[in-house]
Amino acid sequence: QVQVVESGGGLVQAGDSLRLSCAASGRGSSTYAMGWFRQAPGKEREFLAAFGWRSIIAHYADSVKGRFFISRDNAKNTVYLQMNSLKPEDTAIYYCAASRTYSDEIGSPTSYDYWGQGTQVTVSS
Repeated sequence: QVQVVESGGGLVQAGDSLRLSCAASGRGSSTYAMGWFRQAPGKEREFLAAFGWRSIIAHYADSVKGRFFISRDNAKNTVYLQMNSLKPEDTAIYYCAASRTYSDEIGSPTSYDYWGQGTQVTVSS
């Protein structure tokens, strides 16, 4: 069983930066694709960024490209999401997820097998 645990959310002001962490544990988890998503009230879960399966190539949603950056520390099996120039519309619950099996749709929530509990990010104006 793979466990995924996010941390680092909080309340910030518009224009601030915040870094989220996602630690994955469990057999084989180091080979999984790891992705970040968010969900605002009344909206669908939105893909933000991901590393593919056994890959160092980062994938980004157009909506956050150039402002959010994903990175990983393989020694710690941890993935990070650096969020810069935050806006009030970035307010949401942020989720980390792990995917065991290759999929053509790395940005689809249905491609992921394990999810963290989510961490709240609130950006005040």
